[in-house]
Amino acid sequence: MTGSTTGAPHEVPVGPEELRRRALTALRAARERTDLLTSCVEDGELTAQHSPLMSPLVWDLAHIGNQEEQWLLRAVGGRDALRPEIDSLYDAFEHPRAARPSLPLLAPAEARRYAADVRGRALDVLESTPFTDGTPFAGTPLAEGTAQAVRGLTDAGFAFGMIAQHEQQHDETMLITHQLRAGAPALTAPDPEPAPAFGGPDEVRVPGGTFTMGTSTEPWALDNERPAHRRLVPPFFLDTTPVTNAAYQRFIDDGGYDEPRWWHERGWEAVRGHGLTAPLFWRREGGQWLRRRFGRVEPVPADEPVVHVSWYEADAYARWAGRRLPTEAEWEKAARHKPEEDRSTRYPWGDEDPAPHHANLGQRHLRPAPAGSYPRGESPLGIRQLMGDVWEWTASDFLPYPGFVAFPYREYSAVFFGGDYKVLRGGAFSVDAVACRGTFRNWDHPVRRQIFSGFRTARDATAAELAAELG
Repeated sequence: MTGSTTGAPHEVPVGPEELRRRALTALRAARERTDLLTSCVEDGELTAQHSPLMSPLVWDLAHIGNQEEQWLLRAVGGRDALRPEIDSLYDAFEHPRAARPSLPLLAPAEARRYAADVRGRALDVLESTPFTDGTPFAGTPLAEGTAQAVRGLTDAGFAFGMIAQHEQQHDETMLITHQLRAGAPALTAPDPEPAPAFGGPDEVRVPGGTFTMGTSTEPWALDNERPAHRRLVPPFFLDTTPVTNAAYQRFIDDGGYDEPRWWHERGWEAVRGHGLTAPLFWRREGGQWLRRRFGRVEPVPADEPVVHVSWYEADAYARWAGRRLPTEAEWEKAARHKPEEDRSTRYPWGDEDPAPHHANLGQRHLRPAPAGSYPRGESPLGIRQLMGDVWEWTASDFLPYPGFVAFPYREYSAVFFGGDYKVLRGGAFSVDAVACRGTFRNWDHPVRRQIFSGFRTARDATAAELAAELG
């Protein structure tokens, strides 16, 4: 349902210079990560295609620079094009990933020089561009060519935040490519801190009622997160933590991949057609499940959230367990709604920006943390790890919110709306905080497994539980 946005997060005014500082910090952090992901392997690894599902790493590198040139130098700065002849090479809609190795791409050294040149000029644009005081963008499609639409790019520094998020999203894509590549490990990171075994309840009751979904106030929120609107959600129960490897192994051991009644029709086709028997990168050896993780083979850790499962696998597990996947609205209410104040917070823990004690984000680690970690990041209802660790599949198709307006271009979200994509929420260890918040929406084909995807399950309240709630 739609209506009043009463219950929105408390607005904290952010001045233009603070927004400029945040934009500079976000852009620098993204570039440091890009440099790490593209400097840890030889040039031959950058130009190779490690999977037909992914681009060569060098394509992502130059694409990052090209998008920055188009939006920050040309659209915001009004500068002449540096390399207009390469725009079509790095247009994600013009060339599918499997075809990109055959394109006349910039060589690694040239791609690095190009991205660095664009960045230097973009920082000049950042320094000279007038910012507003934090009002979110106007929401007028840039393609209409209006002054309001162009101004919308600088409202709250939106274009700079958008580009920082875009680069971080491609950094996550490159991290997926690193996971898919064969050969010796190229990346290292410390493991998450050991956590005591989680002793809380298996599930948490989420009260029924309306809440504010989406946002109209978050300065760098993308178009598909907008606008804020009221949504009615009946009472339900949600897993306190994501489903673990140990729990998923029980599904496998019980013949989960051999029983068609648990599977969506297309999921069963994938199981039979591709011989699926376990999550991607798992193999059984000597009675033990092993997994490959960034070039290392190790025993599957029982207490970590399961990762690299498709929507079909998540849905099948939920059916086997007598449960279901939560809807997107249920997930967001569980993650953001503060019942005692009837308002939605920016994150499960409140309105403050993510810190290391809140969630496993930003490629700080190269694996999920044990289920039940990060008690300081739990939601008001006591649900843990709703941010970080693994993207969580939901039951929902990727659709626009009531009142949606495409901005700054239709190809960011609008062309993906429909039944071909399922929504994922919460972000994974691979996601930077600038591209992760309580309203952030990810989407992918339900068959995808190379992404850092996991899930948690839900169930409807029983008649007796509903009666108890009503008194």
